Amino acid sequence: MKARLALVLAVLAVYGSSRESGKSSGKTVEEFNRKFRECILHMDQVAMLAMWAEDGVDLMPGEAPLLGKKAIAAWLKDVEKLGAGSRVSKEELDFHGLEVSGDWASEWANERQVVESEGKPPTEGYGKIALVLHREENGRWTIKQEMWNDSPHR
Repeated sequence: MKARLALVLAVLAVYGSSRESGKSSGKTVEEFNRKFRECILHMDQVAMLAMWAEDGVDLMPGEAPLLGKKAIAAWLKDVEKLGAGSRVSKEELDFHGLEVSGDWASEWANERQVVESEGKPPTEGYGKIALVLHREENGRWTIKQEMWNDSPHR
């Protein structure tokens, strides 16, 4: 009986501590999400690239997969060139379905973005994003996989 009680208490202790670490991990992912949104809003390509794992994969609509940070950096540089004279005036990301398991997390979001370009009316777009994140040894979350698609509306 004492052995069974000890086992039950040990299981409850592990369950309680994993639940707690899941909560703190979730908060860390929420901080990651805020930074992710800010990088898009301020078109900060350097900070955005720093959020990627070296072997990250980006799946953009209508494009070949971007494999690794070097390919993602080149794509971001092209976006910067194409977007010269433009700015993101609104970036809304409504995240859902956060699942944290140890050093891995996944989530998805609805997105609404407004881009203003010199001499043109603002462009409003909607999309969805799915993220797979990995917590590195230093405790920082990085993007391992990202997938975007367009939506006609939210």
